[in-house]
Amino acid sequence: MYNAEAAIIDNPMDLFLIIALLVIVSAIYSYINARFIRLPGTIGIITIAVIVSVITLIVDKADPYVARYLTLLAKNIDFSKVVLDIMLAFLLFAGALNVDTKKLRREMFPVMVLSTIGVIISTAVFGLMFHYVGLLFNIHVNLIYCFLFGALISPTDPVAVGAVIKGSKLPTHLETIITGESLFNDGVGLVLFITLLEITRTGADNIDIGKTALLFVREVFGGIALGVLMGFLAFRLMRSITDFQTIVLVSLALVMSISIICIYAGLSVPLAVVAAGLFMGNRSINSNSKQHTHEALENFWKLIDEMLNTVLFVMLGLQVINLSFITGYLETGALAIILMLIARWISITIPSTFLRRTLQINYSNVNILTWAGLRGGISIALALSLPHSAYREIILAGSYFVVIFSIVVQGLTLNKVINFSFRDKEV
Repeated sequence: MYNAEAAIIDNPMDLFLIIALLVIVSAIYSYINARFIRLPGTIGIITIAVIVSVITLIVDKADPYVARYLTLLAKNIDFSKVVLDIMLAFLLFAGALNVDTKKLRREMFPVMVLSTIGVIISTAVFGLMFHYVGLLFNIHVNLIYCFLFGALISPTDPVAVGAVIKGSKLPTHLETIITGESLFNDGVGLVLFITLLEITRTGADNIDIGKTALLFVREVFGGIALGVLMGFLAFRLMRSITDFQTIVLVSLALVMSISIICIYAGLSVPLAVVAAGLFMGNRSINSNSKQHTHEALENFWKLIDEMLNTVLFVMLGLQVINLSFITGYLETGALAIILMLIARWISITIPSTFLRRTLQINYSNVNILTWAGLRGGISIALALSLPHSAYREIILAGSYFVVIFSIVVQGLTLNKVINFSFRDKEV
């Protein structure tokens, strides 16, 4: 008799089986949401995934045989590796390719301030508050690990943000700022995360400031330069042909080649693919013989974006099975949610106060930007990549609570916050 469980673990085709099961589960969750629940896509899918995963944990304790397939699926997915090494580049490129670059240029200054200074302020504020406020609740975490927690949870997630604000009533300029910020701040957040992680390994006294600064410059500016160069080369190739299939293959090869080069050259993958996507999105590959080619390419990447979004949030919900210990950290999760919202608000308020004329962000906008700053799978992936330590479970559990609250609660109530902020004003 065919043993599916053994096949998943031992068969050379196990990768295909995992992918097949993941796609099937994603299709089922997506159908249930579209047919019965009818919540906004991302919110509905992750809600179903979390509920089913909780039920699976309960059933697994009563009869492991009944829930074994979903449990095996969750345990055979390396979430951190899949998100950071495979899916992230495609999702960021798709998001950047479809950004309105004319609107982005008008809002570039607030986007860059929030995606750099804002992330650093949020990391520092959250780290300090989590360390000292946590002591009041008997949560003891070393300060450097609190900053590490802040670094992985401070950047807004472009996938979650893009999925939720599609159906929101956000004013156009705020939507552009939030979208642009989420595209750029991942690169800054990752560099900050890597730097702090290195400090936890070697100690603050052994960190070479010059070497760290050089690392930052290489990853950030090297990644952007590579993205623009590769985007230019791909654009020229696409302009020289009319076969749409080949054009699509060139775009896929572009994302994959950027990822490979960045990994081996030590450059920022997120910033490189975003730069390539923005470069290509700002220039049409259309010619007289292919009037709709660029639009078709954008539609192809929109489809890739939406499908990968669905799979990503199903995987995110499945992580409940692997992180069953989070029920022991309810207090930690609640504290992390509150402190993250405060840190986000402060990280926007401080730049807005000192650069109010140039940023053009008033205090009503600050509240909206705070509530629309969603976290997602990238934060969980970074938390899962942490080496084993006395604080890993606390950070992982806290990150998961923040992400679920961010997507479900903030996502569902975003329009109410917008309406409340503009109740006496015209949008």
